[in-house]
Amino acid sequence: MSSTGEQGFSGGVDGTIQCWNTPNPNIDPYDSYDPSVLRGELSGHTDSVWGLVYSSVHQRLLSCSADGTVRLWDANTTSPSLAVFNENKKLGVPSSVDLVCSEPAHLVTSFTNGQIGLFNMETRQLVLSMESNLEPGTPCQINKVLSHPTLPITITAQEDRHIKFFDNNSGKLIHSMVAHLDAVTSLAVDPNGLYLMSGSHDCSIRLWNLENKTCIQEFTAHRKKFEESIHDVAFHPSKCYIASAGADALAKNRWVPKVRPELTQKPSSSSPPLPRLTLLA
Repeated sequence: MSSTGEQGFSGGVDGTIQCWNTPNPNIDPYDSYDPSVLRGELSGHTDSVWGLVYSSVHQRLLSCSADGTVRLWDANTTSPSLAVFNENKKLGVPSSVDLVCSEPAHLVTSFTNGQIGLFNMETRQLVLSMESNLEPGTPCQINKVLSHPTLPITITAQEDRHIKFFDNNSGKLIHSMVAHLDAVTSLAVDPNGLYLMSGSHDCSIRLWNLENKTCIQEFTAHRKKFEESIHDVAFHPSKCYIASAGADALAKNRWVPKVRPELTQKPSSSSPPLPRLTLLA
């Protein structure tokens, strides 16, 4: 979604990106379809589009695709892409993309082989390459990459149940933790950069204190379907709500109060008891 909420963008397995005008919220859902809702199509990818990110600062859209490329678009038009990254597939096939909050000219992309690349959107050059694999030659897929909203840190959700933290300046791994009982599929950081939320195919959503990397809350959110569960999680930009989408075809939202952990513990192999939480004023 755009920052104003007036436009939305969707990527499909057909390789296209559709641009939408958000309908009036008071519209009758049983009214006939209004063709003006579809604003246009962005074409250029030749395979499924896996990720989209909107930049309110630049009025730009980033996309990553199974065709191996990351593309930069003008979000206000349906013109061809402004830039193409990883065109030669040197780093692999991208799985996720995000804007680097601490450096507005940079983007970060994760790849299915465990590589991470920081690119300069102006020069189109690779600035830094990072690797999340524990051992060379044993690639582990990254399902989601996320830039911390205030710090030069990249966070990744791994197929091997880990969440990892990287320094954007040195490219070094600064922290790694086993976060779930199954693949970690999704990540979100609250707007203040204090809490991390993770979703997994183990059916759970977990909230983490980013300062000490401890789990402060866990709850079951979606049922499994075809060995998959949670596909995405998100924080509301200003209110105490979180949302999730799952393989059970449901999208859910939940009110989560601002919390201060008085007792924290790392998740164990069994479902851990929730720590006692105190509401903040």
